[in-house]
Amino acid sequence: MAARTIKLVLEYDGTDLCGWQRQDNGPTVQQHVEEAVSEMLGEPTTVTGASRTDAGVHAMGQVAHFHTDSTIPLDGFRLGLNSHLPDSIAVVAAAEMPHDFHARFSATGKRYRYQILTRRAPSPLLRRITWHRPRPLDLASMRAAAAPLIGEHDFSAFRAAGCTARHARRRITAIDLTTAGDVVTIEVAGNAFLRNMVRILAGTLVEVGESRRPPTSTATALASGLRTDAGQTAPAQGLTLLEVLYTARHEHPPG
Repeated sequence: MAARTIKLVLEYDGTDLCGWQRQDNGPTVQQHVEEAVSEMLGEPTTVTGASRTDAGVHAMGQVAHFHTDSTIPLDGFRLGLNSHLPDSIAVVAAAEMPHDFHARFSATGKRYRYQILTRRAPSPLLRRITWHRPRPLDLASMRAAAAPLIGEHDFSAFRAAGCTARHARRRITAIDLTTAGDVVTIEVAGNAFLRNMVRILAGTLVEVGESRRPPTSTATALASGLRTDAGQTAPAQGLTLLEVLYTARHEHPPG
């Protein structure tokens, strides 16, 4: 076993990336980070991420880890990797963790943000990080629709058709809706998420906010488990992975 387990916290603009996971049809975050780490270490190195964010999805707090025998200091990893990475990806922190740390399997929860621009005119400045909807949203109705989603449920109605999770039971601990100027923000925290789950939740709540479905529709969808009872999948660009949560032992380096 390699002597060190290094945890990275990454920020990225996913607009021109094909998501986290390596694939053949375009550049991904994992590919760029693995190439940068391998270049620094002088050997092929696998980097494992906490969340397989989709194409176009952003992150402020994606977590990844790799193993190494290198004695490069942590600041050396941060600075060196950033010199090898494209401008759309940055390592914001590096820490040495216990050997049993795993970016994905040690995680106890995640927090996401979805942003909607609610004005008539589109915004060239916000177009990469928001979903443009040309009229105001009814936040009171959206909050009423969000309430039944809190807690542990079968979220089958809120998963993409290609989701490979063994089961659809997940626990949402909070859904917060706020507004600042013309931007409505939906923050969702939970223990784990299904494929496209947050984007389907956001799409459903926006349809409620636009009076295209009743607030009771979320409870109906939970009860039926039918994808057709939930709303549309909101576009990827409005979604940002804010934070991956761990126990105190894995949140901070030892000592």
